[in-house]
Amino acid sequence: MPELVADRIVRLLQREGAEAIVGFPENRLFNSAALVGMRPIITRTERVAVNIADGFARATNGERFVPCAMQYGPGSEAAFAAVAQAFGDRSPILLLPGEHDVAVQSSSGPELRSELAYAPITRFAATVNEAARGPEIFRRALGALRGPRNGPVLVAVANDVLNGPAGEADWDVKTSQPRLTQASSDDVAETARALLAAAHPVILAGQGVLYAGATAELVRLAELTGTPVATTLNGKSGFPENHPLSLGTAGRTRPATVDRFLEQADLVLGIGTSFTRSLYITPMPPGATLGQITDDRRDLATGYDIAFGCVGDARLVLLQLLDAVGEARNGQRETTESAVADVRGAFMGEWFTRLTSEAAPLNPYRVVWELMQLVDRTRTVVTHDAGHPRDQIVPFYETLVPRGYLGWGKSTQLGTGLGLAMGARLARPDWLAVNIMGDAAFGMVGMDFETAVRSRLPVLTIVLNNGLMGGYTQWMPDAVSRYGADRLGGRYADVARALGGHAERVDRPDELRAALERCIASVAAGQAALCEVATHEEPAMAGHT
Repeated sequence: MPELVADRIVRLLQREGAEAIVGFPENRLFNSAALVGMRPIITRTERVAVNIADGFARATNGERFVPCAMQYGPGSEAAFAAVAQAFGDRSPILLLPGEHDVAVQSSSGPELRSELAYAPITRFAATVNEAARGPEIFRRALGALRGPRNGPVLVAVANDVLNGPAGEADWDVKTSQPRLTQASSDDVAETARALLAAAHPVILAGQGVLYAGATAELVRLAELTGTPVATTLNGKSGFPENHPLSLGTAGRTRPATVDRFLEQADLVLGIGTSFTRSLYITPMPPGATLGQITDDRRDLATGYDIAFGCVGDARLVLLQLLDAVGEARNGQRETTESAVADVRGAFMGEWFTRLTSEAAPLNPYRVVWELMQLVDRTRTVVTHDAGHPRDQIVPFYETLVPRGYLGWGKSTQLGTGLGLAMGARLARPDWLAVNIMGDAAFGMVGMDFETAVRSRLPVLTIVLNNGLMGGYTQWMPDAVSRYGADRLGGRYADVARALGGHAERVDRPDELRAALERCIASVAAGQAALCEVATHEEPAMAGHT
């Protein structure tokens, strides 16, 4: 039989390094992938499939990818929410939905056209309606996937084209590799002068540091200039949080070190961040001078006015900045480290009773603390879910290595963390992947725990079950008082056990460590595990108060 377009696409993706394909059929790409030894991973929902591709991209800093395929029409519709999440966080994922046959496509009809519908939330979107145009469209798409402005890339392929003969088109596509650039020497010199002249500078590191692999250079700059470093939520793990100059994560909830040092800052240098204004990013101090280092000039001054900026790859620009700074300011380092330690110590002392609480049902902060003491944080990737689990984890889970934590949150869809953890496990099979979620989040995507079991993606899922939707009461007080509209029910360990995984339920704090140890052992043996912890409602802190 002649080769189909689907066969040629899969061979191209395999040459580009793809070892698996994730999604939900019907889409011919899954069969073509199986024929060449590319592993098909079939999920329960398109949304979780996209989350897996997203988690894989984050865990590998976009250097590798897992294509995500789904059916035209309903499959594309069901995937939309997760793609919007990836777009908000600029995750470089490749989406390959089918499309209606060429003859029935219409821009004004009732059927959803993926290219048109997804254009606002993709970096690049196109449709293959002729086999001969496939190679050119995929060349452009793969170039966009590796471009400096990360985000989802979509190529829809008409179903009759995908299942039709490849013809004479040459699919030996030469894709472009990323071209990294330095910043203007004048801009670097201006940045160095501003950093050295500041009395109380702070560095805010975003996910651009992670994608550039620039952690080592950032640590050197911080140490050389004695500048404390906070990270954005997406940038969490870009700077080691056990470092004496680490302030922690500047999220919606954050350690006192972030607020204290930002309050007194006269300069904030954002590295690999767009300074986006968001509920999940600490506001910048109004009196401080702001500067940016970003790889896309369109990010400059998008959130706040800036006084100076550099456009270039974060690692390359940091190397330039290190040369420009020289041996300028070692004397400030010990004083700053001591001040950071004092604030951090007082903050941890204030919260230690909750982190080590003996209450039953459990305090959710106890779960975070116990996990951090138990796992090897140099070979563990942890992610959160939206809502209170995220807000309770972020200030206290101390990251040690890049991508030891997958932070996310420009959009905050409940259930996203489960797929991210599976994607991280697929990318790093020798690491422990942990997702911490609430009972409301489990309700969104819980059946895809079976995907982790069936697809041999053993992750540890911790469900904080307090039997209600935390944080929603203030928005519907009458619905809660009259109808109990915030109440939830279920025993999720029983669900996980029925789906083929290892399951534990914890009702008392003295049961927690042993249950987590058994779950981790199960994951190490290749079986997905779920630990359901009965918790009481513990409001997430606002800021550090």
